[in-house]
Amino acid sequence: MNSEMSWVGNERTYVDELNVCQVGRVSIGRFGGNSSSGQYKNEDGCLVWTGSDWELSIVLDAHKTADSANLIVKEFKHHRFILERILEKPVGVAIGALPETILTIFQHDDFRRRCQEVSGETACLIVVRKAKYVWWFSVGDCVLYLFHSELEALGEYKQNHRSFYEWIGEVNTFDTAVPCFSTGTKELRKGKTILLLTTDGLIECPNTNFFSSGEVAKRMKGCSIPEGVRQLLSEVKENGVRDNTTILSWEIDRSEYATMPSNS
Repeated sequence: MNSEMSWVGNERTYVDELNVCQVGRVSIGRFGGNSSSGQYKNEDGCLVWTGSDWELSIVLDAHKTADSANLIVKEFKHHRFILERILEKPVGVAIGALPETILTIFQHDDFRRRCQEVSGETACLIVVRKAKYVWWFSVGDCVLYLFHSELEALGEYKQNHRSFYEWIGEVNTFDTAVPCFSTGTKELRKGKTILLLTTDGLIECPNTNFFSSGEVAKRMKGCSIPEGVRQLLSEVKENGVRDNTTILSWEIDRSEYATMPSNS
């Protein structure tokens, strides 16, 4: 089974076409939007690498053109050796090294110069799962969900928030005096957790309630991960979505106990 994959929407648009494929543990779903609603291009992108006990996944949601998404995919491929060496280290070292490494990539003068040469800009969500921890770096409005019964009981699904007016590319947050992004780390609960990353085509689909995280979670229950991803994409297709939708999802089953309150 493949352990790596990258794609940008100008390679294949998937307009009117629903596609679900598997890369290691990760299910990748793509739908380019409905031509009957006026869609004719795809500016999303994604990248997935999987290792022995880690995954690095990226979703990208560009506009104007897919150039900025393509630039980020190429940049991560260029730094793959360094990133994989980090991810093979002990979990505390690996997670601790990621923030500086990602910022170094995006703040490098050469990368910023190439951003000025592309047409358009992109939202970017990077998610790394290593052992029982998840780390993310988010610019813009893509979303990471964690679905676990203990979190669901407390109404917790989304791990990041949709942050508007943040991009990388022709308009570039890393060209400002203070770059704007969000980042976070989460301990996975004991048992099975579903991770799901998506661009905003899912959330903003008309005639659905996928703006509610619980509704997204419902579609992922009682079925395999590929089936759940296909169900979500089928519904946005049937409801006439115009925007591109890209979903990455996988399940992790951890046997270690997770943090609990002292009075539990």
